[in-house]
Amino acid sequence: MTINPFHYNPELTLTQKALQINWGLVLIVCALAGIGCAMLYSAANGSMQPWAAQQGLRFLAALPMMLVVALFDVRFLFKWTWIIYLGGLGALIAVEVMGTVGMGAQRWIDLYIIQLQPSELMKVVLVITLARYFHGLSEEDTTRPGRLIPPLILLAIPVALVLKQPDLGTAGILIMIGGAMFFAAGVRLWKFAAVGGATAAAIPVIWQFLHDYQKQRILTFLNPSSDPLGAGYHITQSKIALGAGGVFGKGFLQGTQSHLNFLPEKQTDFIFTMLAEEFGLIGGLGLLGLYVLVFAYGFAISLRARNHYGRLMAIGLTVNLFLYVFINIAMVMGLIPVVGVPLPLISYGGTAMLAVMVSFGLLLSVSVHRDVRIPRRGLDDDG
Repeated sequence: MTINPFHYNPELTLTQKALQINWGLVLIVCALAGIGCAMLYSAANGSMQPWAAQQGLRFLAALPMMLVVALFDVRFLFKWTWIIYLGGLGALIAVEVMGTVGMGAQRWIDLYIIQLQPSELMKVVLVITLARYFHGLSEEDTTRPGRLIPPLILLAIPVALVLKQPDLGTAGILIMIGGAMFFAAGVRLWKFAAVGGATAAAIPVIWQFLHDYQKQRILTFLNPSSDPLGAGYHITQSKIALGAGGVFGKGFLQGTQSHLNFLPEKQTDFIFTMLAEEFGLIGGLGLLGLYVLVFAYGFAISLRARNHYGRLMAIGLTVNLFLYVFINIAMVMGLIPVVGVPLPLISYGGTAMLAVMVSFGLLLSVSVHRDVRIPRRGLDDDG
């Protein structure tokens, strides 16, 4: 009798899978989306148009999709990983051929229904791809430099395509996601130190290749007061709004910096600043608390997965969500340069919503199929 190495017992029915979905995580996702719609309602001065209504409809459309993805067997992704990766690269190449230009960069594909930004989806695709590759390596394999060349190429190609757009922020996030996947797979720390040292040494060369607006962002970050009404305006107003909120905030719809239009991009990049002004330190910490619960769920799902592929994928997806939150909040607080990273489920945006909901769906899928066994080149799943 032929044994299917991907088979596991008992096979779950759709009803059993639905019952095993982590509904606590789903509830947190819905809570975050609700907060996001409320803040977009406030950003429009108490109107559902133009942002809150559309964001709500996008979430209602994406929620069933997230649950459908949760029911997909992780073995399906395992088998089709390379096709998914090639599709992600194809979308990035399509941006170069037929992409639309906005804010000085060519990053979007106009699908009429949505302005698709493939670089956002590539973050998820990269996690799936690197998890697939490292699943087949033993701990000893990760110590061999030759084994690390293929995943470095898998990472370098999308990074190069994203830099071409240009989008330095997203390229940096892709590199950080890749680094997290390499670390989770067991790559030695000294190799990260070597790469970090080489990168630091190359900074003067890299600086010469940056666009003028990218250099200006870095210089403004180092000294926002040098041009408070020009390049430093965004971060200066953001800090004023953060301080104005105090401990308890000014109240819903009562934020002066945002409603008097001093705060720029309040519906996207700087929406956390508006929330902190209206709900204060308490509101900001409350939102961060929800995100911490998301990260805790993500790492718990990774630890419970019995196959290495699922473990790596859950870690990578959780790190990706963490980077969204950390970079956005650090950016609006002036801790890092402004790079245009949205706050998950809070900021207005179609592709970001799609990428985040797919990420949650995949996390839920790893949780539902945590007992699936996927063989590794002569290794047990748990090896």
